[in-house]
Amino acid sequence: MKHDFVTIADLTKDKLLYLIQMAQEFEKHPNRELLKGRIVATLFFEPSTRTRLSFETAANRLGANVIGFSDAKASSVTKGETLKDTILMVSNYADVIVMRHYIEGAAQYASEVSPVPIVNAGDGAHMHPSQCLLDLYSIYKTQGTLENLSIYLVGDLKYGRTVHSLIMAMRHFNPTFHFIAPKELAMPAEYKLYCKKHNIRYQEHTAFNEKVIADADILYMTRVQKERFSDLMEYERVKNVYILKNSMLNSAKPNMKIMHPLPRVNEIEYAVDNNPHAYYIQQAGNGLFAREAIFCDVLGISLDDVKNDDTVIG
Repeated sequence: MKHDFVTIADLTKDKLLYLIQMAQEFEKHPNRELLKGRIVATLFFEPSTRTRLSFETAANRLGANVIGFSDAKASSVTKGETLKDTILMVSNYADVIVMRHYIEGAAQYASEVSPVPIVNAGDGAHMHPSQCLLDLYSIYKTQGTLENLSIYLVGDLKYGRTVHSLIMAMRHFNPTFHFIAPKELAMPAEYKLYCKKHNIRYQEHTAFNEKVIADADILYMTRVQKERFSDLMEYERVKNVYILKNSMLNSAKPNMKIMHPLPRVNEIEYAVDNNPHAYYIQQAGNGLFAREAIFCDVLGISLDDVKNDDTVIG
């Protein structure tokens, strides 16, 4: 049976914890040959830096070879090739396909037509499950647990696929969410309904200041995504509404960590980088271990296989 990694929504609590355990093993020893002889295809129909490079690094560190493209203009899509045909063609050459696409649901569609596993590297404003897994791993590493945390999501909650995925994944762990956004970028109704359906507590705020964020365990910042706006006047109105400054962190909990899926524009001042609460660079680094775990899981390599692996290099 083929295993895809398309959405975080259908993963059980046990499965998420299992993948976190696997990521821990890869953090201990990232360089292995578990995927020696395998081919990973990375198909990025939308720009990416961290996601593409960390997937490709994960593949290389596991001994796989990488093929693919980082710009759809360099592919046969420009000649009118359909997504279905692209996927079927590439599946002839690769053991697993990592795909980022600008259309919501594209990864799910690809998984339905592909004979090899599909890993969703982001589909429109919908889902970003690999980012979500590295976020969960980062939260677990810094807090020592995923249970009973207060998680504050700030900025673009309308189009931010990372925050949408995080809500779905955290449903297993009794979180309290605080949604901080201007009304133009508020959390969509469908995700608030999801919270109510799964008994997830949440509050909404438009203010962003030291007092509002004082009880956060995790402060998850997001950039306002210019590429998602059809009205650039609306983008200009909201792009600088929420900027995190060092002065806002004086009342923060000692173990509070600031996360961000990156890239940032100006929503976190550079002075915050040296604050002990800042964790977004380390968070991006955790993406390597999470994506190594994803590759092994979809290709049928178990946690026991990883623990008993004798191909560790260095």
